[in-house]
Amino acid sequence: MIENLTIREYKLNDKNEVLAILKRNVPKYFAESEIEDLDDYLKHKIEKYFVAAIGDVIIGAGGINFDDNSKTAKISWDFIDTKFKGRGIGQSLLKYRIDFIQSNYVSATIKVRTSQLAYKFYEKNGFTLKEIEKDYWATGFDLYSMTYE
Repeated sequence: MIENLTIREYKLNDKNEVLAILKRNVPKYFAESEIEDLDDYLKHKIEKYFVAAIGDVIIGAGGINFDDNSKTAKISWDFIDTKFKGRGIGQSLLKYRIDFIQSNYVSATIKVRTSQLAYKFYEKNGFTLKEIEKDYWATGFDLYSMTYE
């Protein structure tokens, strides 16, 4: 765990820094095509989005989107700067959002759609695998649908 880590709501002027972090995760964790997808998400599809930062430096981001009149909360667009992986930041950001959902949307089912590259992280943090779809995100990037238990 990193000292002085703060998690706050995303601001419009965070966009370039957030996109730069995603780009550092391509092609190991995300397909090149997902950069444009994230840009579109940040412009048009954010419902709740958060950044993890040390001081003024953003080192990760992750969101929540809702379906079914807020009965389903979907963990979305999670990633951590490659220089900070393995230090508990992703876990802190995930816990922050789960706590947010459980405090504000008490009966919501929490789901995540991830890839084979990250599903073990979610499994370790209480999610159960429900479905796999090959090459969903891009060739070689499968969809792993999971639910928080």
